[in-house]
Amino acid sequence: MASQNHDLAAASATTATHKGAKPGSGVTRGFVGKRLQQELMTLMISGDKGISAFPESDNLFKRVGTIHGATGTVYEDLRYKLSLKFPSGYPYNAPTVKFDKWSALYDVRTILLSIQSLLGEPSIDSPLNTYATELWTNPIAFKKYLLETYMKQVTSQEP
Repeated sequence: MASQNHDLAAASATTATHKGAKPGSGVTRGFVGKRLQQELMTLMISGDKGISAFPESDNLFKRVGTIHGATGTVYEDLRYKLSLKFPSGYPYNAPTVKFDKWSALYDVRTILLSIQSLLGEPSIDSPLNTYATELWTNPIAFKKYLLETYMKQVTSQEP
C-alpha cells in the first residue's frame, strides 16, 4: 500500500509539472486534484446543514472549513473555523486531522460531518480532557464553560 501512496503522489506531481503548475496549486491535475475537485462539488450540492469547506485562494489542497454546532446540542449557535490541509497522497494518506483507522472512503464532507457529530455526542469513555468529561454530565455547567472558552478564543483571534 505504501508504494501505491508514493506512486499516486508522484503521478500527481508529475502531471502538474507537465502542465506547468506547481504541485498542490489550484491547477493541479491528476487523480488527487480531480478527487479534491469532485469532493468540493459534492460538498457544495449536498445540502448538509452546518458544514462547508472552500479552497484557500485557488489551492485545492488547502481548505477553510466551517462547522456550526448542531441544533439541540450545547454547541448550537457556535461556529468553528478549521484549516484543512491535504497531503499529496490524499485520499490514501489522512489529512492533518488524525483518525485511528483512515480509509480512502472518507472525503471532506464525511470528515466535517464526523467532527460535527462528535461535538454533540463525544466519546467520554476514554477522554483526553477529564475536566470536560466531568462537566459533560451537567449540561448547564458544560455550556457555561464552553461559552467562556469559546469567547476567549474568538476574542483572541479578532484583528
